[in-house]
Amino acid sequence: MRETVTASELDLALVNALQLRPRSSWSELSPLLGVTAGTLARRWERLTRAGLAWVYAAPGREFTRNRCTAFVLLRCLPQERSRLITELSALPEAVTIELTGPGSADLLLDVLAPDLPSLSRFLNEKLDRLSGIVSVTCLFATSLYVEGSRWRLRSLEPAQLTALGSSAGAREPVRTLALDPVDRALLDELVRDGRLGLAELAERTATSPATVRRRLRRLTDSAVLTFRCDIASALAGHPVPVSLLGQVPARDIGTVHRTFAALPECRLIAAVTGPANIFATLWVHDLGDIQRRETALCARLPTLTVTDRIVGLHTAKRMGHLLDEQGRRVGVQPISPW
Repeated sequence: MRETVTASELDLALVNALQLRPRSSWSELSPLLGVTAGTLARRWERLTRAGLAWVYAAPGREFTRNRCTAFVLLRCLPQERSRLITELSALPEAVTIELTGPGSADLLLDVLAPDLPSLSRFLNEKLDRLSGIVSVTCLFATSLYVEGSRWRLRSLEPAQLTALGSSAGAREPVRTLALDPVDRALLDELVRDGRLGLAELAERTATSPATVRRRLRRLTDSAVLTFRCDIASALAGHPVPVSLLGQVPARDIGTVHRTFAALPECRLIAAVTGPANIFATLWVHDLGDIQRRETALCARLPTLTVTDRIVGLHTAKRMGHLLDEQGRRVGVQPISPW
């Protein structure tokens, strides 16, 4: 049986620190959190073993500029949902799978592909082979303004946040970067565990620690990848995921983006194709908070019309990591969208 772990205030602060600096060493975080590096290492091992927190590599900003992101809404036969979740989880393009409250969608997929033909093959070939699907709606992302790596737990003190932020260092992004087999081997390892050390990565990719260091610097500087620290829903206070579809005049999309992005509960905001041109995901406190948030947003954004509200009941897969009913990580189905 999986170990039952109750997260302490130190655990929450550690996770928040890793959301800001996912690959920082324990010795770097130790003075900020006021405990020894060994204590942090033990705490992290305990959290990851219980499936409560994990660090991994995900596509960075470069992906949204040069590759394809889509949000796919599936209607399916009720008795087929569990089987479909299992079969969809094996598809690397379906990086996130959410079981939703019945309505306009029964399953909501985040789909990533290196190009439009690959996305087309997923929609027209792979999905076609799955029985039980009644309808497919695809919203192509034309701009992705905020994604999941921006969401924070907010457990650190202001002084700790300042210290972590000031040491990050701004870097000029590289405009283009062609990936070779060594880069792809590194990405394959890091999507499973984003805190693997240089020596272990070098061993697994048949290179040297110095090569790994250079390659990681190139991949992060070019925004090909970003690192995320994700958590089980229990550590986040059991939020309710709700995805809002909305219509807004094109001239106001920038204002809508900035307003949503300023909300602490915003996980994602994108411009999309279709009758609705805004797709946003919020993690709210409870079901009643959905109406309160929508009312407040529409008051601030008078040209915004919310056309649909999709409530998530269970996230079965998030960026390739498989989750149980409590939102704890129980496995990995590695993604490779680059």
